[in-house]
Amino acid sequence: MDDRTELSQFLKSRRARLRPQDVGLRDYGTVRRVAGLRREELARLAGVSIAHYTRLEQGKGDSVSDEILNAVGAALRLDTDELAYLHRIARPPQPCAAAGAAPEVPASLRYLLKSLVMTPALVVGRHTQIVGWNRLAVEVFGGFPALPPGRRTLSHLLFTEPYLRELHRTGWERAAREHVAHLRVLLGRYRGDSGLEAHIGHMRALSADFARMWAEHRVARVRSSAYVLHHPVVGELTLHRELVKLPEEPSCYGLDLFAAEPGSASERALRELESAWTVRPEGVRPG
Repeated sequence: MDDRTELSQFLKSRRARLRPQDVGLRDYGTVRRVAGLRREELARLAGVSIAHYTRLEQGKGDSVSDEILNAVGAALRLDTDELAYLHRIARPPQPCAAAGAAPEVPASLRYLLKSLVMTPALVVGRHTQIVGWNRLAVEVFGGFPALPPGRRTLSHLLFTEPYLRELHRTGWERAAREHVAHLRVLLGRYRGDSGLEAHIGHMRALSADFARMWAEHRVARVRSSAYVLHHPVVGELTLHRELVKLPEEPSCYGLDLFAAEPGSASERALRELESAWTVRPEGVRPG
């Protein structure tokens, strides 16, 4: 994945979403040859020369100061995540510790997963690979442990597994967009990670939906969110998601937790799923 191309395309995509009236410029109603603001309009808003901004949009950001990047970000109306991403991709990559395809889950984290009997939980690597889980996560999110390790990722589950699409139903598009936007955060954070770049390239080739969403250049960290799921056994489930960032060295893990509101129908449904496990052979789930 070429850094200059990524910087250029990101800036063009953010410029294209702005209209003159969005930023206080007069629109004289003439036909505009470009979507959104022109380069010279953006440069004027940022207080930089058109030549300076043009070089930046050509992917030449090595010598650009933080002040100029902040000014361009403000003119483009970038949010916190987008501005952080701009700073990262405009700079030479920093050394990043390699992450294996199947990192070892520490024993303490395995014990924690097992103790979360009422909370579906996943341990996720920086390539979105699912490297740890508890049994309630399997009950909710399907038989992903049986997938080959190379396809046992959040990306593959969302974009290639019919079960997950049916589980989300009308909420699938939102969940998928959030995932792709977070992948771009990871791309900025772990620049130079060939495994992550290969994963994104693979998903773009594998899924037209993924490729379409990736081309939108959305950047947003996964934050607290609620999802309405449609489980084939217990029906509708409303789960609240928290992605807990774990220490990045040596494995760069994240802990994905899904909780139901105490006393709710969704909590009762999770109890039903937890109880159902005890009357079936280990690792077997319905459907």
